Amino acid sequence: MPERQLWHRRGTAHLADTLGMTAGAEQARAAAEAAARQSYGRLVAYVASRTRDVAGAEDALADAFAAALARWPQTGVPDHPEAWLLTVARRRSIDQQRRRMTGEAGQAHLRLIGEELEQEMAREKFPDDRLGLIFACAHPAIEAGVRAPLILQTVLGFDAATIASAFLVSPSTMSQRLVRAKSRIKQAGVPFRIPETAELGERLAAVLEAIYAAFSEGWADASGAESRHRNLASEAIWLGRLVVQLMPGEPEALGLLSLMLHAEARRPARRNGEGAFVPLSEQDTLSWDASLLAEADALLVRAGAFGTIDRYQIEGAIQSAHAARRFAGTTDWAAIATLYAGLMTISTSPVVAVNHAVAVAYAGEPVEGLAMLDAIGDARLDQYQPYWAARAELLSLLGMSEEADKAYALAIGLETDHAVRAFLKRKRADLDGR
Repeated sequence: MPERQLWHRRGTAHLADTLGMTAGAEQARAAAEAAARQSYGRLVAYVASRTRDVAGAEDALADAFAAALARWPQTGVPDHPEAWLLTVARRRSIDQQRRRMTGEAGQAHLRLIGEELEQEMAREKFPDDRLGLIFACAHPAIEAGVRAPLILQTVLGFDAATIASAFLVSPSTMSQRLVRAKSRIKQAGVPFRIPETAELGERLAAVLEAIYAAFSEGWADASGAESRHRNLASEAIWLGRLVVQLMPGEPEALGLLSLMLHAEARRPARRNGEGAFVPLSEQDTLSWDASLLAEADALLVRAGAFGTIDRYQIEGAIQSAHAARRFAGTTDWAAIATLYAGLMTISTSPVVAVNHAVAVAYAGEPVEGLAMLDAIGDARLDQYQPYWAARAELLSLLGMSEEADKAYALAIGLETDHAVRAFLKRKRADLDGR
């Protein structure tokens, strides 16, 4: 065979191998990302519930994903990626414990763990222990302020920086709190199970707060372009349904699920055909999901039958009042302002205060609404885009264009969503016309 032809064949084979490895690496990465999006919480919950070590389960799972990215490009993506990851994480977890445990009692415990995992892994699907992990994170032994962040990280895979932003603290502070909380779960021997009925109430607030925070993060992706965000919203609704199923007589769980379904029903209307952001007041109500809205209102009726009213019920009622525009043709801002006033009596959230001020302004009292914004006095709002957008809108309503222009500039600078930023720029440009 001529040398040139031999070289060509060798070069072609090398190129094919390189392209194959590249394609294999891409497939492996895509499969690993899909498994992380869809099953991270289930995998952590499964391992942690059997080892009683959340941090160790997370480390073992991280090792499993690293192994997948190294092995799958050569061996191909397995038929059941989650089962493969779980097998590797299980082995890593047992190895971790073996290094820490000595003596006959420790070895017996390891054998029991290994036998249990082997039996369950023989099944086609592994059990979903997320709800048990959620309630473990909400145990009274865990500091109250870190329960919801802990649920967000362990069950839904949020990183500490994202959680810190949601709870208005520094990433380093949040990381330290999460590490301490995981250590506390291990040291206190917190059980990974759904509590008895008498114990559920004291943990419910943290569970609902975490579910709502997860939904809010998913809701932030108005266009639905980010699969992770879509999954977060769907996961939050799934968890909300699970809590309602577990606690059908808990009005706040019903109220939260109603609130999430009301919001999710409007998702298709949040962008127009060109991808531009559409504010709630301008959305086409025919594009809202009528079945979700009907379910959401039915949940509110169920919640109201218990004769108690709390945060999520009121927020669900506010969303229901917005949804009523489908039939009335206009928004009853006076009713919404009244609902926000009620919410203010049980919430110290500056976000609620901002929304209350806007509702009062739209109900016909823009001067009072602006005064209410001025009175909030919370430094955290300096970096909160909706505050500046609301302030700009109210200043514009009052004809204070110069001040409104400055507020819009700050809102635009804080916004990361390109479509929302473009909307705010159009609003700012309209000031000249006014």
